[in-house]
Amino acid sequence: MGRDADHTGDRNSDRPNATRSVTVESGARLHFGFGNLSLAHERLYGAAGVAIDGPRVRLTCTPAAGVDADHDEVAEYAARACGLLGVAGARVTVHEELPRHRGLGSGTQLALATLAGVARAHGLDPAVRDRAPSLGRGGRSGVGVATFERGGFVLDAGHPTGRFTTARPADGEWQVPAVAAHHTIPDDWRFLLVVPAVDPGRSGDDEDSSIRNAVEEADPAVADRVSGVIQRRLLPAVAEGSAERFGEAVAEVGRLNGAWFADEQGGVYRPPVGDVVATLDDDPAVFGAGQSSWGPTVYGVTDADRADAARAAGEAALSAAGVDGSVRVVSARNRGATVRPADE
Repeated sequence: MGRDADHTGDRNSDRPNATRSVTVESGARLHFGFGNLSLAHERLYGAAGVAIDGPRVRLTCTPAAGVDADHDEVAEYAARACGLLGVAGARVTVHEELPRHRGLGSGTQLALATLAGVARAHGLDPAVRDRAPSLGRGGRSGVGVATFERGGFVLDAGHPTGRFTTARPADGEWQVPAVAAHHTIPDDWRFLLVVPAVDPGRSGDDEDSSIRNAVEEADPAVADRVSGVIQRRLLPAVAEGSAERFGEAVAEVGRLNGAWFADEQGGVYRPPVGDVVATLDDDPAVFGAGQSSWGPTVYGVTDADRADAARAAGEAALSAAGVDGSVRVVSARNRGATVRPADE
């Protein structure tokens, strides 16, 4: 990391009051599930997830007289960012981006990277947590915002259930859930990513409708079971650095979440994710497997010693499911997004 690089979550660092060209880089995230979807309990959502070091978002921002971007979605985010920051404009070039709607948090990472780049290019603090809602991000889950800020494992606090509305609130009319627990992931942990070559996961209005349907029908007893897994298994496992127990716990959180979403996605996992997970569950190199967000990305928890075996298990799982796809093993990302002068 260059001497002028900074992490966007550090609001107290001194920023030069000058314009410059900057490059922002952020990693993907895995979303393991929610703590509660039932209106019978006093807090809703409460998401768990982890930052991973690949794939990544990387883009460059330069101050300009107006908005100029080589990516339609980024152009919209940049225009909103310029309005929020009170600056004239920016030129944004996207070098790398996450696969869209594959369960890796692509929308949030791209939006926040654009915001951070525009702000830092103008010598300003992006205040990503405060401004994320105005970009339409962080409404239910705070994992994407928190991992952009700090990386690592995140459990957010969710929202008071009384704030639930049947219609989606307008952008900016919510706060990103606070971080309830944050842990650094041990250096020797690895995450298997198996991405079947099938239709993208849900997003936008379709995602909003599906989640609201699930909330209105959610069994509160499932939330009690999820809470027990999180409190008695998941959090102790990550605090003590046990990849095996962590994998088992996040896989159980995912299975229980699947009971809430079964009617919306055609089963505990969306097809063909269930077949991939079933094969990985039988492999000793994978400590636990599940579906990230709406999929189709399947994650598996493993460690550095078993990484090659886990990769082979991922290939075998795709073959057994009868689908093409990609397989990779990545490390966790224990830092937030970075911003560097573009010439470094």
